Amino acid sequence: MADSLSPIGARSAGVAVFAVSLAALLVPAVGLSPWLVAIPAGLGVVAVTLDAARFGGRGGHLLAEALPGGQGRLRRIAVHEAGHALVAEAESLPVRRVLVGSLACLRAGLEASGSTEFEPPASARLPLEELRRWSRVLQAGMVAEQLLYGESLGGADDRALLGRLWGLSGQDVDTAQREQRRARREVLQRLRDGQAELEARADALLASAPRLGRALGEAA
Repeated sequence: MADSLSPIGARSAGVAVFAVSLAALLVPAVGLSPWLVAIPAGLGVVAVTLDAARFGGRGGHLLAEALPGGQGRLRRIAVHEAGHALVAEAESLPVRRVLVGSLACLRAGLEASGSTEFEPPASARLPLEELRRWSRVLQAGMVAEQLLYGESLGGADDRALLGRLWGLSGQDVDTAQREQRRARREVLQRLRDGQAELEARADALLASAPRLGRALGEAA
């Protein structure tokens, strides 16, 4: 199960296109050479091509996490994954590994910003108690973000997987929605009571999360 935050790469590309278009209009007007736009634009195309070829289009995320403000972004991802891990442990659900940051996920072959991997369910069609258990675990990342940041930015994959589990269960929609709301309240209370442990786990995950600058430093 993988989680993504806001599409930084797409937003950055849009800003770049706007900037190049604006420069193309302004540079001739002030009597400067068109090469001042052409060369940077060409370099931008090369950068985007390399990003797509080497990083699967996630270069914007990798760069955002390597910049000085990237620590805050990574910590939010760490909080999300720490929520999953802590609730999974409380539910006796084995956790295979936890990844924080785009670089860690890229190395693992995942197109995500963070990931907590569990042992898969024994069956596609789960009994009600197991569905309740998975509802708590899969919503824990979103709840952890909400608790510490006031809202959740990640969790689209969590919601999709939870929807599939309930869809395969044969339970009616009203039951699924009611049980998921109940599970969310239970997780919120659990993480609120253990907020210090949540933050400590997030800090530990953040400390071990690789970034481009850190990776280069380690390689040196």
